[in-house]
Order: sequence, then C-alpha cells, then structure tokens
Amino acid sequence: NEAFAAQVLAVIRELGMPEEKVNVNGGAIALGHPLGATGAKLTTQLVHELRRRGGGKGLVTMCIGGGMGAAGLFEVYGA
Repeated sequence: NEAFAAQVLAVIRELGMPEEKVNVNGGAIALGHPLGATGAKLTTQLVHELRRRGGGKGLVTMCIGGGMGAAGLFEVYGA
C-alpha cells in the first residue's frame, strides 16, 4: 500500500526478484480499496491471476497497522 510503495523497490532489488512478477495488476495506490480490506482484496486478486496463468504459487503481504504485518502463501493447482 501507500506506506510501503518505496520500500518494495529496495526489497525487490535485495532479493533479486523479477519486477514483472511483483504486483502484476497494480496495488492500492493504482486501484484503491476500502480501509481494512487489504487482505481480501489482494488474496482475491492473487487467486484470479494464478488461475489465469494456469496455476502456481503466490505470496500476499499486507500491513495491518501499528508496524505489524501479515502474509499468506497460496497455491492454485492446474486451473
């Protein structure tokens, strides 16, 4: 989300992640979302994208306030 928009660039570079696989359909800044809906929005978006690609693994991360965060790892089999 907006609070971590710049941080993700450093993380991508540090971990050597391919930029074309990170946040492929945009995020909170581009799409907007109601407060508190980050997890549901990102998880739904991820599952739809994994299905579109025929399956695979995906990671959802989100801040939850107060400096805390949450993450979910999902796998879609041969959609």
